[in-house]
Amino acid sequence: MGSYFTEREYGRVEPAENAFQSPIPTQVVSNGEFNPPPQSRRQKQVEERIKELADSHGAKQGLDRREFLRTGSGMAAAFLAMNEVYGDVFKVSEAEAADREMAAEMAADNDGQFIFDVQTHFVRDDYTQEGFLGFIKHGAEVWQSGGVDAETVSMYNLKFENYVREMYLNSDTDLAVLSGAPFDDASWEFLSNEQIADAVNVVNTTAGSKRLLGHAVVRPGQPGWMDEVDRALAERPPASWKLYTIGDPLSAATKYPFNLDDEDLLYPFYEKADNAGIRTICIHKGLMPADYRDSWPEVWKYQTPNDLKKAAADWPQLNFVIYHGCLRPFMDAPGEPFRAFQETGRIEWATDMGEVAQEAGVSNIYAEMGTSFASTAVADPRFAAAVLGTWVKGLGPSNVVWGTDSVFHGSPQWQIEALRRLEIPGELQEAHGFEPLGPANGTVKSQIFGYNSARLYNLDLRAERERIDRDTFAETRRRHLGQGPRPVERGLGHRLGVPRVAAMADRGAAPPRDPRGTPGGARLRAARPRQRDGQEPDLRL
Repeated sequence: MGSYFTEREYGRVEPAENAFQSPIPTQVVSNGEFNPPPQSRRQKQVEERIKELADSHGAKQGLDRREFLRTGSGMAAAFLAMNEVYGDVFKVSEAEAADREMAAEMAADNDGQFIFDVQTHFVRDDYTQEGFLGFIKHGAEVWQSGGVDAETVSMYNLKFENYVREMYLNSDTDLAVLSGAPFDDASWEFLSNEQIADAVNVVNTTAGSKRLLGHAVVRPGQPGWMDEVDRALAERPPASWKLYTIGDPLSAATKYPFNLDDEDLLYPFYEKADNAGIRTICIHKGLMPADYRDSWPEVWKYQTPNDLKKAAADWPQLNFVIYHGCLRPFMDAPGEPFRAFQETGRIEWATDMGEVAQEAGVSNIYAEMGTSFASTAVADPRFAAAVLGTWVKGLGPSNVVWGTDSVFHGSPQWQIEALRRLEIPGELQEAHGFEPLGPANGTVKSQIFGYNSARLYNLDLRAERERIDRDTFAETRRRHLGQGPRPVERGLGHRLGVPRVAAMADRGAAPPRDPRGTPGGARLRAARPRQRDGQEPDLRL
Protein backbone atom coordinates (compact mmCIF):
# COMPACT_ATOMS: atom_id res chain seq x y z
CA MET A 1 0.00 0.00 0.00
CA GLY A 2 1.73 3.15 -1.16
CA SER A 3 5.47 3.60 -1.43
CA TYR A 4 8.07 4.00 1.29
CA PHE A 5 10.91 6.50 1.57
CA THR A 6 14.26 5.81 0.02
CA GLU A 7 17.37 6.52 2.08
CA ARG A 8 17.81 9.73 0.08
CA GLU A 9 14.25 10.80 0.87
CA TYR A 10 14.71 10.06 4.58
CA GLY A 11 17.62 12.45 4.53
CA ARG A 12 15.36 15.24 3.35
CA VAL A 13 12.80 15.03 6.15
CA GLU A 14 12.78 15.34 9.94
CA PRO A 15 10.63 13.80 12.68
CA ALA A 16 7.02 15.02 12.69
CA GLU A 17 7.18 15.67 16.42
CA ASN A 18 9.62 18.50 15.66
CA ALA A 19 6.93 20.44 13.83
CA PHE A 20 5.32 23.49 15.41
CA GLN A 21 2.24 22.74 17.52
CA SER A 22 -0.26 25.21 16.12
CA PRO A 23 -4.01 25.61 16.65
CA ILE A 24 -4.28 25.54 12.85
CA PRO A 25 -1.98 23.26 10.83
CA THR A 26 0.95 25.04 9.20
CA GLN A 27 2.50 22.26 7.12
CA VAL A 28 1.98 18.81 5.68
CA VAL A 29 3.38 15.90 7.69
CA SER A 30 4.04 12.40 6.39
CA ASN A 31 4.14 9.12 8.30
CA GLY A 32 6.85 7.69 6.02
CA GLU A 33 4.63 6.28 3.28
CA PHE A 34 4.76 9.35 1.05
CA ASN A 35 7.12 12.26 0.55
CA PRO A 36 5.33 15.33 1.91
CA PRO A 37 5.50 18.60 -0.01
CA PRO A 38 7.79 21.04 1.78
CA GLN A 39 6.33 23.74 3.94
CA SER A 40 5.60 26.64 1.61
CA ARG A 41 6.96 30.14 2.06
CA ARG A 42 3.55 31.37 3.11
CA GLN A 43 3.04 28.53 5.56
CA LYS A 44 6.37 29.41 7.15
CA GLN A 45 5.22 33.02 7.40
CA VAL A 46 2.00 31.94 9.09
CA GLU A 47 3.91 29.82 11.57
CA GLU A 48 6.32 32.61 12.49
CA ARG A 49 3.51 35.13 12.86
CA ILE A 50 1.54 32.77 15.12
CA LYS A 51 4.60 32.47 17.34
CA GLU A 52 4.99 36.25 17.49
CA LEU A 53 1.34 36.82 18.36
CA ALA A 54 1.41 34.04 20.95
CA ASP A 55 4.47 35.47 22.66
CA SER A 56 3.06 39.00 22.65
CA HIS A 57 -0.52 38.34 23.75
CA GLY A 58 0.36 35.36 25.90
CA ALA A 59 2.79 37.36 27.99
CA LYS A 60 0.10 39.95 28.70
CA GLN A 61 -2.23 37.17 29.86
CA GLY A 62 0.43 35.52 32.01
CA LEU A 63 0.72 32.51 29.69
CA ASP A 64 3.66 31.01 27.87
CA ARG A 65 3.40 30.30 24.15
CA ARG A 66 2.13 26.74 24.51
CA GLU A 67 -0.45 27.67 27.13
CA PHE A 68 -1.70 30.60 25.08
CA LEU A 69 -2.12 28.52 21.94
CA ARG A 70 -4.44 26.17 23.82
CA THR A 71 -6.93 28.99 24.41
CA GLY A 72 -9.62 30.58 22.29
CA SER A 73 -7.40 33.65 22.03
CA GLY A 74 -4.69 31.38 20.63
CA MET A 75 -7.06 30.12 17.96
CA ALA A 76 -7.96 33.71 17.10
CA ALA A 77 -4.25 34.55 16.83
CA ALA A 78 -3.80 31.71 14.33
CA PHE A 79 -6.61 33.02 12.14
CA LEU A 80 -5.12 36.51 12.38
CA ALA A 81 -1.82 35.16 11.13
CA MET A 82 -3.57 33.41 8.26
CA ASN A 83 -5.26 36.64 7.24
CA GLU A 84 -2.03 38.62 7.38
CA VAL A 85 -0.34 36.17 5.02
CA TYR A 86 -3.17 35.16 2.68
CA GLY A 87 -5.44 38.19 2.85
CA ASP A 88 -8.73 38.66 4.67
CA VAL A 89 -10.46 35.30 4.45
CA PHE A 90 -11.36 34.58 8.09
CA LYS A 91 -13.48 36.84 10.26
CA VAL A 92 -11.38 37.54 13.33
CA SER A 93 -10.26 40.57 15.32
CA GLU A 94 -7.10 41.45 17.21
CA ALA A 95 -9.31 41.93 20.27
CA GLU A 96 -10.06 38.19 20.37
CA ALA A 97 -6.37 37.39 20.54
CA ALA A 98 -5.69 40.05 23.13
CA ASP A 99 -8.67 39.44 25.41
CA ARG A 100 -9.85 35.99 26.48
CA GLU A 101 -13.18 37.42 27.61
CA MET A 102 -13.73 38.79 24.12
CA ALA A 103 -12.88 35.39 22.64
CA ALA A 104 -15.38 33.78 25.00
CA GLU A 105 -18.08 36.22 23.94
CA MET A 106 -17.46 35.48 20.27
CA ALA A 107 -17.72 31.73 20.93
CA ALA A 108 -20.94 32.21 22.92
CA ASP A 109 -22.58 33.75 19.85
CA ASN A 110 -22.59 30.32 18.22
CA ASP A 111 -23.86 28.32 21.17
CA GLY A 112 -26.69 26.07 20.09
CA GLN A 113 -25.77 25.97 16.41
CA PHE A 114 -26.79 22.61 14.94
CA ILE A 115 -23.76 20.68 13.65
CA PHE A 116 -24.42 17.45 11.71
CA ASP A 117 -21.21 15.75 10.53
CA VAL A 118 -22.09 13.28 7.79
CA GLN A 119 -18.66 11.71 7.35
CA THR A 120 -16.96 10.17 10.38
CA HIS A 121 -14.93 7.02 11.04
CA PHE A 122 -13.25 4.82 13.61
CA VAL A 123 -11.73 1.31 13.45
CA ARG A 124 -12.76 -1.91 15.17
CA ASP A 125 -11.14 -3.15 18.38
CA ASP A 126 -9.29 -6.03 16.73
CA TYR A 127 -7.87 -3.89 13.94
CA THR A 128 -4.18 -4.71 13.49
CA GLN A 129 -3.29 -2.99 10.23
CA GLU A 130 -0.75 -0.49 11.55
CA GLY A 131 -0.22 0.77 8.02
CA PHE A 132 -3.69 2.28 8.25
CA LEU A 133 -2.13 5.23 10.05
CA GLY A 134 -0.49 5.93 6.71
CA PHE A 135 -3.80 5.64 4.93
CA ILE A 136 -5.26 8.24 7.27
CA LYS A 137 -2.50 10.75 6.72
CA HIS A 138 -2.10 10.18 3.00
CA GLY A 139 -5.32 8.90 1.51
CA ALA A 140 -7.52 11.12 3.67
CA GLU A 141 -5.22 14.09 3.04
CA VAL A 142 -4.45 15.04 6.63
CA TRP A 143 -2.68 18.40 6.69
CA GLN A 144 -1.34 18.47 10.22
CA SER A 145 0.73 20.57 12.55
CA GLY A 146 2.68 17.44 13.39
CA GLY A 147 2.53 18.19 17.11
CA VAL A 148 2.24 14.54 18.15
CA ASP A 149 4.67 12.75 20.43
CA ALA A 150 5.75 9.52 18.77
CA GLU A 151 4.88 7.39 21.81
CA THR A 152 1.24 8.61 21.84
CA VAL A 153 0.48 7.55 18.28
CA SER A 154 -1.32 4.22 18.39
CA MET A 155 -4.35 2.46 17.03
CA TYR A 156 -6.16 3.57 20.17
CA ASN A 157 -6.48 7.01 18.67
CA LEU A 158 -8.56 5.60 15.80
CA LYS A 159 -10.91 3.57 17.99
CA PHE A 160 -14.28 3.91 19.62
CA GLU A 161 -13.55 5.51 22.97
CA ASN A 162 -11.50 8.27 21.38
CA TYR A 163 -14.18 8.68 18.72
CA VAL A 164 -16.86 9.43 21.32
CA ARG A 165 -14.54 11.78 23.17
CA GLU A 166 -13.52 13.81 20.14
CA MET A 167 -16.85 13.92 18.32
CA TYR A 168 -19.27 14.56 21.16
CA LEU A 169 -17.32 15.86 24.15
CA ASN A 170 -14.48 17.79 22.50
CA SER A 171 -16.39 19.46 19.68
CA ASP A 172 -19.67 21.22 18.97
CA THR A 173 -20.91 18.28 16.87
CA ASP A 174 -24.49 17.27 17.68
CA LEU A 175 -25.08 14.40 15.29
CA ALA A 176 -22.85 12.27 13.06
CA VAL A 177 -22.94 9.58 10.40
CA LEU A 178 -20.54 6.66 10.88
CA SER A 179 -19.07 5.38 7.63
CA GLY A 180 -16.90 2.62 6.25
CA ALA A 181 -14.84 1.90 3.14
CA PRO A 182 -14.18 -1.11 0.89
CA PHE A 183 -10.74 -2.62 0.36
CA ASP A 184 -9.72 -5.47 -1.90
CA ASP A 185 -7.71 -6.80 1.06
CA ALA A 186 -10.34 -7.32 3.78
CA SER A 187 -7.77 -6.93 6.58
CA TRP A 188 -7.72 -3.20 5.84
CA GLU A 189 -11.44 -2.73 6.40
CA PHE A 190 -11.99 -0.88 9.63
CA LEU A 191 -15.67 -1.67 10.34
CA SER A 192 -18.12 -4.17 8.90
CA ASN A 193 -21.67 -3.07 8.21
CA GLU A 194 -22.78 -5.07 11.24
CA GLN A 195 -20.22 -3.31 13.45
CA ILE A 196 -21.38 0.08 12.17
CA ALA A 197 -24.93 -0.82 13.12
CA ASP A 198 -23.77 -2.04 16.56
CA ALA A 199 -21.90 1.20 17.17
CA VAL A 200 -24.97 3.25 16.29
CA ASN A 201 -26.98 1.29 18.83
CA VAL A 202 -24.33 1.63 21.54
CA VAL A 203 -23.90 5.38 21.11
CA ASN A 204 -27.59 6.20 20.93
CA THR A 205 -28.50 3.93 23.83
CA THR A 206 -25.76 5.42 25.98
CA ALA A 207 -26.57 9.01 25.04
CA GLY A 208 -30.32 8.57 25.38
CA SER A 209 -30.92 10.33 22.07
CA LYS A 210 -30.17 10.04 18.37
CA ARG A 211 -26.49 11.02 18.18
CA LEU A 212 -25.23 8.61 15.53
CA LEU A 213 -26.53 7.30 12.22
CA GLY A 214 -24.88 4.58 10.17
CA HIS A 215 -23.97 3.76 6.60
CA ALA A 216 -24.06 0.38 4.95
CA VAL A 217 -21.12 0.06 2.59
CA VAL A 218 -22.18 -1.24 -0.84
CA ARG A 219 -19.61 -2.99 -3.03
CA PRO A 220 -20.96 -3.26 -6.59
CA GLY A 221 -19.38 -6.02 -8.62
CA GLN A 222 -17.86 -7.91 -5.71
CA PRO A 223 -19.07 -11.48 -5.15
CA GLY A 224 -22.28 -11.55 -3.12
CA TRP A 225 -22.62 -7.78 -2.93
CA MET A 226 -26.38 -7.71 -3.48
CA ASP A 227 -26.82 -10.42 -0.85
CA GLU A 228 -25.17 -8.06 1.64
CA VAL A 229 -27.58 -5.30 0.59
CA ASP A 230 -30.50 -7.65 1.25
CA ARG A 231 -28.99 -8.69 4.58
CA ALA A 232 -28.57 -5.07 5.66
CA LEU A 233 -32.15 -4.25 4.75
CA ALA A 234 -33.48 -7.29 6.60
CA GLU A 235 -31.33 -7.17 9.74
CA ARG A 236 -29.96 -3.64 10.23
CA PRO A 237 -31.42 -1.02 7.87
CA PRO A 238 -28.91 1.82 7.51
CA ALA A 239 -29.69 5.51 7.49
CA SER A 240 -27.96 5.80 4.10
CA TRP A 241 -25.58 3.96 1.78
CA LYS A 242 -21.87 4.41 1.05
CA LEU A 243 -20.27 3.60 -2.31
CA TYR A 244 -16.78 4.01 -3.76
CA THR A 245 -16.93 4.15 -7.56
CA ILE A 246 -13.18 3.59 -7.63
CA GLY A 247 -13.42 0.43 -5.53
CA ASP A 248 -10.39 0.18 -3.26
CA PRO A 249 -9.46 3.84 -2.58
CA LEU A 250 -5.78 3.09 -1.91
CA SER A 251 -4.84 0.89 -4.82
CA ALA A 252 -4.39 1.87 -8.48
CA ALA A 253 -4.82 -1.86 -9.15
CA THR A 254 -8.32 -1.74 -7.67
CA LYS A 255 -10.40 -4.69 -8.83
CA TYR A 256 -13.97 -3.42 -8.74
CA PRO A 257 -14.43 0.11 -10.07
CA PHE A 258 -17.83 0.99 -11.54
CA ASN A 259 -19.94 3.81 -12.92
CA LEU A 260 -23.06 5.10 -11.21
CA ASP A 261 -24.98 5.01 -14.50
CA ASP A 262 -24.31 1.33 -15.18
CA GLU A 263 -27.90 0.17 -15.69
CA ASP A 264 -27.17 -3.52 -15.40
CA LEU A 265 -25.01 -3.27 -12.26
CA LEU A 266 -26.35 -0.31 -10.26
CA TYR A 267 -29.97 0.19 -11.21
CA PRO A 268 -31.24 -2.96 -9.44
CA PHE A 269 -29.61 -1.62 -6.27
CA TYR A 270 -31.20 1.80 -6.74
CA GLU A 271 -34.58 0.11 -7.03
CA LYS A 272 -34.03 -1.76 -3.75
CA ALA A 273 -32.94 1.43 -2.00
CA ASP A 274 -35.94 3.31 -3.34
CA ASN A 275 -38.39 0.59 -2.35
CA ALA A 276 -36.88 0.47 1.14
CA GLY A 277 -37.21 4.25 1.53
CA ILE A 278 -33.45 4.64 2.13
CA ARG A 279 -32.80 7.11 -0.66
CA THR A 280 -29.59 8.89 0.34
CA ILE A 281 -26.57 7.42 -1.42
CA CYS A 282 -23.13 8.75 -0.42
CA ILE A 283 -20.37 8.30 -2.98
CA HIS A 284 -16.62 8.85 -2.65
CA LYS A 285 -15.27 10.83 -5.62
CA GLY A 286 -12.26 13.05 -6.21
CA LEU A 287 -8.98 13.24 -4.29
CA MET A 288 -6.60 12.22 -7.04
CA PRO A 289 -2.93 13.31 -7.34
CA ALA A 290 -1.91 15.78 -10.03
CA ASP A 291 -0.34 12.99 -12.10
CA TYR A 292 -3.48 10.85 -11.90
CA ARG A 293 -3.50 10.07 -15.63
CA ASP A 294 -0.17 8.28 -15.21
CA SER A 295 -0.31 7.03 -11.62
CA TRP A 296 -3.93 5.85 -11.81
CA PRO A 297 -4.26 4.93 -15.51
CA GLU A 298 -7.79 4.13 -16.64
CA VAL A 299 -9.01 3.94 -13.04
CA TRP A 300 -9.06 7.71 -12.45
CA LYS A 301 -12.06 8.20 -14.74
CA TYR A 302 -14.30 6.49 -12.20
CA GLN A 303 -13.63 9.40 -9.82
CA THR A 304 -15.04 12.10 -12.11
CA PRO A 305 -18.67 13.32 -11.95
CA ASN A 306 -19.42 12.26 -15.53
CA ASP A 307 -21.54 9.26 -14.51
CA LEU A 308 -23.78 11.44 -12.34
CA LYS A 309 -25.62 13.12 -15.20
CA LYS A 310 -27.60 10.09 -16.29
CA ALA A 311 -27.86 8.41 -12.88
CA ALA A 312 -29.22 11.51 -11.12
CA ALA A 313 -31.65 12.21 -13.97
CA ASP A 314 -32.87 8.61 -14.12
CA TRP A 315 -33.36 8.45 -10.34
CA PRO A 316 -34.64 11.88 -9.23
CA GLN A 317 -36.10 10.36 -6.06
CA LEU A 318 -32.60 9.44 -4.83
CA ASN A 319 -30.07 11.83 -3.25
CA PHE A 320 -26.52 11.50 -4.59
CA VAL A 321 -24.20 12.96 -1.92
CA ILE A 322 -20.72 13.23 -3.40
CA TYR A 323 -18.11 12.92 -0.68
CA HIS A 324 -15.16 15.30 -0.84
CA GLY A 325 -17.26 17.38 -3.23
CA CYS A 326 -15.56 15.64 -6.18
CA LEU A 327 -12.51 17.87 -5.63
CA ARG A 328 -9.66 16.46 -7.70
CA PRO A 329 -6.54 18.15 -6.16
CA PHE A 330 -4.81 15.72 -3.80
CA MET A 331 -1.48 16.61 -2.18
CA ASP A 332 -0.77 19.17 -4.89
CA ALA A 333 1.92 21.73 -4.16
CA PRO A 334 0.42 24.52 -2.02
CA GLY A 335 -0.78 27.34 -4.21
CA GLU A 336 -0.96 25.40 -7.47
CA PRO A 337 -4.72 24.67 -7.44
CA PHE A 338 -5.53 28.31 -6.68
CA ARG A 339 -3.25 29.53 -9.45
CA ALA A 340 -5.04 27.21 -11.87
CA PHE A 341 -8.38 28.53 -10.64
CA GLN A 342 -7.27 32.14 -11.16
CA GLU A 343 -6.24 31.35 -14.73
CA THR A 344 -9.29 29.34 -15.75
CA GLY A 345 -12.05 30.13 -13.27
CA ARG A 346 -12.50 26.39 -12.86
CA ILE A 347 -11.67 23.80 -10.21
CA GLU A 348 -10.97 20.37 -11.60
CA TRP A 349 -14.01 18.06 -11.26
CA ALA A 350 -15.70 20.27 -8.62
CA THR A 351 -16.77 22.80 -11.27
CA ASP A 352 -17.69 19.92 -13.58
CA MET A 353 -20.03 18.47 -10.96
CA GLY A 354 -22.04 21.68 -10.75
CA GLU A 355 -22.26 21.83 -14.52
CA VAL A 356 -23.41 18.20 -14.67
CA ALA A 357 -26.25 19.00 -12.28
CA GLN A 358 -27.26 22.05 -14.27
CA GLU A 359 -27.09 20.28 -17.63
CA ALA A 360 -29.18 17.41 -16.32
CA GLY A 361 -31.65 19.82 -14.73
CA VAL A 362 -31.50 17.94 -11.42
CA SER A 363 -31.42 19.06 -7.80
CA ASN A 364 -30.46 15.74 -6.21
CA ILE A 365 -26.66 16.06 -6.37
CA TYR A 366 -24.91 17.26 -3.19
CA ALA A 367 -21.33 18.20 -2.33
CA GLU A 368 -19.93 16.92 0.99
CA MET A 369 -16.90 18.76 2.38
CA GLY A 370 -14.90 16.10 4.26
CA THR A 371 -11.09 16.31 3.89
CA SER A 372 -11.41 18.73 0.97
CA PHE A 373 -12.19 21.68 3.23
CA ALA A 374 -9.66 20.76 5.91
CA SER A 375 -6.79 20.38 3.45
CA THR A 376 -7.50 23.45 1.32
CA ALA A 377 -8.05 25.69 4.33
CA VAL A 378 -4.52 24.85 5.43
CA ALA A 379 -2.77 24.88 2.05
CA ASP A 380 -4.41 28.10 0.82
CA PRO A 381 -7.57 29.49 2.47
CA ARG A 382 -8.31 31.54 -0.65
CA PHE A 383 -8.62 28.28 -2.53
CA ALA A 384 -10.83 26.86 0.23
CA ALA A 385 -13.09 29.89 -0.27
CA ALA A 386 -13.07 29.31 -4.04
CA VAL A 387 -13.95 25.64 -3.58
CA LEU A 388 -16.87 26.46 -1.29
CA GLY A 389 -18.00 29.22 -3.64
CA THR A 390 -17.86 26.80 -6.56
CA TRP A 391 -19.99 24.23 -4.74
CA VAL A 392 -22.57 26.79 -3.65
CA LYS A 393 -22.72 28.43 -7.08
CA GLY A 394 -22.93 25.15 -8.97
CA LEU A 395 -25.34 23.25 -6.74
CA GLY A 396 -26.96 25.88 -4.53
CA PRO A 397 -26.51 26.50 -0.78
CA SER A 398 -29.12 23.85 -0.01
CA ASN A 399 -26.95 21.17 -1.66
CA VAL A 400 -23.68 21.52 0.26
CA VAL A 401 -23.31 19.44 3.44
CA TRP A 402 -20.86 19.35 6.34
CA GLY A 403 -18.47 16.47 6.92
CA THR A 404 -14.97 16.26 8.39
CA ASP A 405 -13.57 12.70 8.03
CA SER A 406 -12.98 12.71 11.79
CA VAL A 407 -11.95 10.92 14.04
CA PHE A 408 -9.20 10.03 11.60
CA HIS A 409 -8.37 13.76 11.64
CA GLY A 410 -8.74 14.09 15.41
CA SER A 411 -11.38 16.45 16.79
CA PRO A 412 -13.42 18.28 14.14
CA GLN A 413 -13.54 21.47 16.21
CA TRP A 414 -10.89 23.46 14.34
CA GLN A 415 -12.69 22.75 11.06
CA ILE A 416 -15.94 23.97 12.59
CA GLU A 417 -14.23 27.18 13.69
CA ALA A 418 -12.65 27.66 10.27
CA LEU A 419 -15.97 27.46 8.42
CA ARG A 420 -17.64 29.72 10.95
CA ARG A 421 -15.05 32.40 10.21
CA LEU A 422 -14.50 31.84 6.48
CA GLU A 423 -15.74 34.37 3.97
CA ILE A 424 -15.21 34.45 0.21
CA PRO A 425 -13.01 37.51 -0.50
CA GLY A 426 -14.80 40.34 -2.30
CA GLU A 427 -12.58 40.13 -5.38
CA LEU A 428 -13.45 36.46 -5.82
CA GLN A 429 -17.14 37.20 -5.40
CA GLU A 430 -16.99 39.88 -8.05
CA ALA A 431 -14.81 37.97 -10.52
CA HIS A 432 -16.64 34.64 -10.31
CA GLY A 433 -20.18 35.47 -9.33
CA PHE A 434 -19.90 33.94 -5.87
CA GLU A 435 -22.38 34.99 -3.22
CA PRO A 436 -21.07 35.80 0.30
CA LEU A 437 -21.26 33.00 2.85
CA GLY A 438 -22.40 35.35 5.59
CA PRO A 439 -22.06 35.11 9.36
CA ALA A 440 -21.24 31.95 11.29
CA ASN A 441 -24.84 31.36 12.31
CA GLY A 442 -26.39 32.91 9.20
CA THR A 443 -28.59 31.16 6.67
CA VAL A 444 -25.95 29.72 4.34
CA LYS A 445 -23.58 28.33 6.97
CA SER A 446 -26.42 27.02 9.11
CA GLN A 447 -27.74 25.15 6.07
CA ILE A 448 -24.31 23.67 5.40
CA PHE A 449 -23.56 22.80 9.01
CA GLY A 450 -26.75 20.87 9.59
CA TYR A 451 -30.07 21.85 8.11
CA ASN A 452 -29.39 20.40 4.65
CA SER A 453 -28.43 17.02 6.07
CA ALA A 454 -31.35 17.06 8.50
CA ARG A 455 -33.57 17.25 5.44
CA LEU A 456 -31.70 14.43 3.67
CA TYR A 457 -32.09 12.18 6.70
CA ASN A 458 -35.73 13.14 7.36
CA LEU A 459 -35.05 14.37 10.88
CA ASP A 460 -37.66 16.05 13.02
CA LEU A 461 -35.06 18.59 14.03
CA ARG A 462 -37.04 20.30 16.76
CA ALA A 463 -37.72 17.02 18.55
CA GLU A 464 -34.21 15.66 18.02
CA ARG A 465 -32.50 18.83 19.23
CA GLU A 466 -34.56 18.85 22.41
CA ARG A 467 -33.48 15.29 23.19
CA ILE A 468 -29.84 15.96 22.25
CA ASP A 469 -29.67 19.03 24.46
CA ARG A 470 -30.78 16.96 27.46
CA ASP A 471 -28.98 13.69 26.85
CA THR A 472 -26.09 12.06 28.69
CA PHE A 473 -23.41 13.40 26.36
CA ALA A 474 -24.70 16.96 26.64
CA GLU A 475 -24.81 16.76 30.41
CA THR A 476 -21.33 15.23 30.56
CA ARG A 477 -19.95 17.97 28.35
CA ARG A 478 -21.60 20.72 30.35
CA ARG A 479 -20.21 19.24 33.56
CA HIS A 480 -16.76 18.98 32.05
CA LEU A 481 -16.80 22.55 30.76
CA GLY A 482 -18.13 23.81 34.06
CA GLN A 483 -15.18 22.22 35.89
CA GLY A 484 -12.61 23.51 33.45
CA PRO A 485 -11.97 26.72 31.55
CA ARG A 486 -14.65 28.92 30.03
CA PRO A 487 -16.38 27.38 26.99
CA VAL A 488 -14.12 29.17 24.52
CA GLU A 489 -11.16 27.50 26.21
CA ARG A 490 -12.56 24.01 25.79
CA GLY A 491 -9.65 22.97 23.68
CA LEU A 492 -9.73 25.24 20.61
CA GLY A 493 -6.00 25.32 20.66
CA HIS A 494 -4.07 22.25 21.59
CA ARG A 495 -6.58 19.51 22.42
CA LEU A 496 -9.68 20.23 20.38
CA GLY A 497 -8.47 22.52 17.69
CA VAL A 498 -5.80 20.52 15.88
CA PRO A 499 -6.82 17.90 13.30
CA ARG A 500 -4.49 15.03 14.01
CA VAL A 501 -4.58 11.30 14.47
CA ALA A 502 -3.30 11.22 18.04
CA ALA A 503 -5.68 11.62 20.95
CA MET A 504 -6.15 15.17 22.14
CA ALA A 505 -4.89 14.35 25.64
CA ASP A 506 -2.34 16.52 27.40
CA ARG A 507 1.23 15.30 27.14
CA GLY A 508 1.44 14.22 30.74
CA ALA A 509 -1.51 11.84 30.53
CA ALA A 510 -1.42 9.70 27.43
CA PRO A 511 -4.54 7.59 26.81
CA PRO A 512 -4.52 3.86 27.48
CA ARG A 513 -3.46 1.58 24.66
CA ASP A 514 -6.45 -0.75 24.94
CA PRO A 515 -9.73 1.11 24.35
CA ARG A 516 -12.73 -0.32 26.17
CA GLY A 517 -16.38 -0.56 25.38
CA THR A 518 -16.33 -0.62 21.58
CA PRO A 519 -18.97 -2.45 19.57
CA GLY A 520 -17.18 -5.72 20.31
CA GLY A 521 -17.59 -5.01 24.02
CA ALA A 522 -21.27 -4.17 23.62
CA ARG A 523 -21.19 -1.09 25.83
CA LEU A 524 -19.52 2.25 26.29
CA ARG A 525 -17.83 2.31 29.67
CA ALA A 526 -16.01 5.60 29.56
CA ALA A 527 -15.50 8.72 27.52
CA ARG A 528 -12.90 10.81 29.20
CA PRO A 529 -11.80 14.22 27.90
CA ARG A 530 -8.84 15.50 29.88
CA GLN A 531 -8.84 19.00 31.27
CA ARG A 532 -6.06 21.49 30.63
CA ASP A 533 -4.59 21.09 34.09
CA GLY A 534 -4.27 17.33 33.61
CA GLN A 535 -7.05 16.50 36.07
CA GLU A 536 -9.57 14.04 34.74
CA PRO A 537 -13.22 14.40 35.78
CA ASP A 538 -15.34 11.35 36.39
CA LEU A 539 -17.16 10.89 33.08
CA ARG A 540 -18.21 7.26 33.37
CA LEU A 541 -21.44 6.78 31.46
